[in-house]
Amino acid sequence: MARRRQHILLAILLLIFGVFLLWPMYRVLRVAFFGDAAPGDAGHFSFGYIGSIFLDRELREGLFNSARIAIGVTFLTTLISIPLAWLSVRYDFVGKRAASALLLVPLILPPFVGAIGMRQILGRFGVLTSVAQGVGIVAPGTPIDWFGGNARFLGIILLESLSLYPIMFLNVSAALANLDPAMEQAAANLGAGRWTIFRKITLPLLRPGIFAGATIVMIWSFTELGTPLMFDYYRVTPVQIFFRITQVAGNPVPYALTVVMLLTSTLLYAIGKLVLGRGQDASVTKASVQSGTSTLRGARGAMALAPFLVLSGLALLPHIGVVLTSVSGVGTWYQSALPRVFTSEHYLHALTHDLALPSVKNSVIFAACSTALDIAIGIAIAWLIVRAKLPGVVRQAVDALAMLPLAVPGLVLAFGYLAISVQLQALVGPSPSRAWLRNLVDVQENPTVLLVVAYAMRRLPYVVRSAVAGLEQTPVDLELAARNIGASHLHALRKITIPLIAANLVAGGLLAFAFAMLEVSDSLILAQKQQYWPITKAIYELFGRLGDGPYIASALGVWAMVLLTLTILSASTLLGKRMGAIFRV
Repeated sequence: MARRRQHILLAILLLIFGVFLLWPMYRVLRVAFFGDAAPGDAGHFSFGYIGSIFLDRELREGLFNSARIAIGVTFLTTLISIPLAWLSVRYDFVGKRAASALLLVPLILPPFVGAIGMRQILGRFGVLTSVAQGVGIVAPGTPIDWFGGNARFLGIILLESLSLYPIMFLNVSAALANLDPAMEQAAANLGAGRWTIFRKITLPLLRPGIFAGATIVMIWSFTELGTPLMFDYYRVTPVQIFFRITQVAGNPVPYALTVVMLLTSTLLYAIGKLVLGRGQDASVTKASVQSGTSTLRGARGAMALAPFLVLSGLALLPHIGVVLTSVSGVGTWYQSALPRVFTSEHYLHALTHDLALPSVKNSVIFAACSTALDIAIGIAIAWLIVRAKLPGVVRQAVDALAMLPLAVPGLVLAFGYLAISVQLQALVGPSPSRAWLRNLVDVQENPTVLLVVAYAMRRLPYVVRSAVAGLEQTPVDLELAARNIGASHLHALRKITIPLIAANLVAGGLLAFAFAMLEVSDSLILAQKQQYWPITKAIYELFGRLGDGPYIASALGVWAMVLLTLTILSASTLLGKRMGAIFRV
């Protein structure tokens, strides 16, 4: 009986993954290779649409630029994170706890919102130009095009690196903390120097942690849509796909471009696994001795603290720019280092504006519904992975499916849901009696269902990882005791298991809710009707409007920062050092 219930639950979960994860990906692949065939028409397989992408010079350039951004961001975040993780894990010094907390600040602001602040700081008559004029480097009134030439491209790499390095830092720190120090001690006893030990022992053992972080950072930066849009840098694949949304009903080329992006992401993942993924077996052994920390005092402690403060200061620049823009009077922050007039009215407008307030309500509804789905599905998946008596290969397959949204570009899934919407509308047909069903699946009329599902699938891994960690740390004895006195599986789960892992569920749910509130790809692509715009879509549209639009957009961004700050702090308090496992494929 119990085995049959497990198989039924497994079948339900596979159906959910099949419909809401694999089907969108299949639809993109189907149209890219078979064309936009009419319902009932099988179409003809062809590489022609894929090949047309590489024959188009502009699209080739977009792929090349996206790959360069992904590689540059991954390299820079790795370069930043390894030394800081080493200092954080191996040494104690005054201010370390506060400095480590500051390193997580970039998580509270999506990169594309931070671009608003960076544009104000690096604009032609922005803060940096005003400072350069003030110290006499350039003549007063002379604009400086900080975004000219390759500077715009480099600015995207810098901004995304300053936003995404915490993911790499958390993974490397976790890997370094779990590293067996006996191996390093043995090498030191044989006469190896510190650099040799790091290069020959430590770094190879850190590869799984580096690879885990690099995977998320590389895919995220390769498919990032909002930041290039805000920088007006359109020669990248995600933006080229975004501008072709209107062609999805009759042109396979946008689907082919999406497939090429997916294949390129897979190729980058494979290269990263080949370079960094080797030697994982050696690093998963449990430490035989307790790892200790060295205390740094005086000048050495100050030197260890300095890189944390410098990086935190750089990472805070976009946040500072957004905050200052949100409190500056319209048109008063021009050719000056600071706004000449301060005001709080933009925060009020952000909660009362006919575009801003509905977007906040929409995001709360979408994110809350998607989080409820994530918790329900996440508990079921975690129970199958940890508690069910299923073959190991089946549990591993379920775990891999649950983590797949982290490895699949969000833009691919968003475009897949858009393709499903087009297909379902064609299947439903124009019949007036089916108007309600047609409106339910038409993103141009009401994208609520697809947005909730898209948000849920994108953030499901956070809840699954949290729930799995909770179940692994919860003894099964209490559940068995409840079963022995007659409690059903469902009753034992509700009364025993869920209360014991409640902290993990709350932590994962908080992260799922917060990141769903600030989801970019799904929001910009699926929310096409103003009535259903979420926060990120409203910020993007407001930023492009004249007058007080950018200021209200900045105020909305600050409200979003406050929300994510409270969320990250709450999740970090509940999960502690296990927080890094949430951002791991």
